[in-house]
Parts: sequence; C-alpha cells; structure tokens
Amino acid sequence: MKETLELLRKVQAIFRKETRYKPEAYLFVLAALHFTTSNLPERRHITGQELLEGIRLYGLDQFGPLTRQVFEHWGVLSTEDFGQIVFSLVEAKLLGKTEEDSLADFGGVYDFSHAFDPQALFKLM
Repeated sequence: MKETLELLRKVQAIFRKETRYKPEAYLFVLAALHFTTSNLPERRHITGQELLEGIRLYGLDQFGPLTRQVFEHWGVLSTEDFGQIVFSLVEAKLLGKTEEDSLADFGGVYDFSHAFDPQALFKLM
C-alpha cells in the first residue's frame, strides 16, 4: 500500500509539472512496460521501439477499437508523446534508462491512425 501511494504521489508530481498528459497515461505506460517485459523469454532492458509495440498491443488488449480515442483523451497523439511520458518517468526515478536510450527512439515509430484503425481491427479474414 505504501509503495502504491508513493507511486501515485510521484505521478501526481509529474502531472503538476507536465499537464499535457493525464495521470492515467503515466500509469498506463508503467502497466504496458510490465505487460511487455512479462512476455519476454527472459528479463532484460527493452528499447523504445519494443516498448511502443508493447503499448500498442496492451492498449488494444485493454481498450480494443477505442484505444486511439482513449490515448487522445489522455493527450497522447503520437509515439513521441509516449517518449515524453517515458522520459518524465525516468526523471521521476520510476523508470531507468541506458546511455543509448533517447527520446529520438520514440519518433515516428507508428502512426496512430493506422496502428489503431478500428476498421482494420474488425476485418474478417
């Protein structure tokens, strides 16, 4: 319980400094990171691109065809926005990074209109 309260305090502190994204977006990224690393054969550091793919899959798992709308409601409009969130979490010491990790790793990895297109999600094969 104490750890959860500390996490929520840190996310609230990030939100006070950076109001572009709702607090739920930060918590979602942490959950998506857990989802992504849990599906690896062994625990290791993941790249920005790997995290973004995990975010895409976890978002679709949680929100289905409404994923893009949920992200937009949180203020997240691009993969670059997720990069900003990740680096805010790093700055708050909620995530770690290596020397090779950079915000540029999150630039233009996928377009939300294609990655979360509801029509494509419902196509029958």
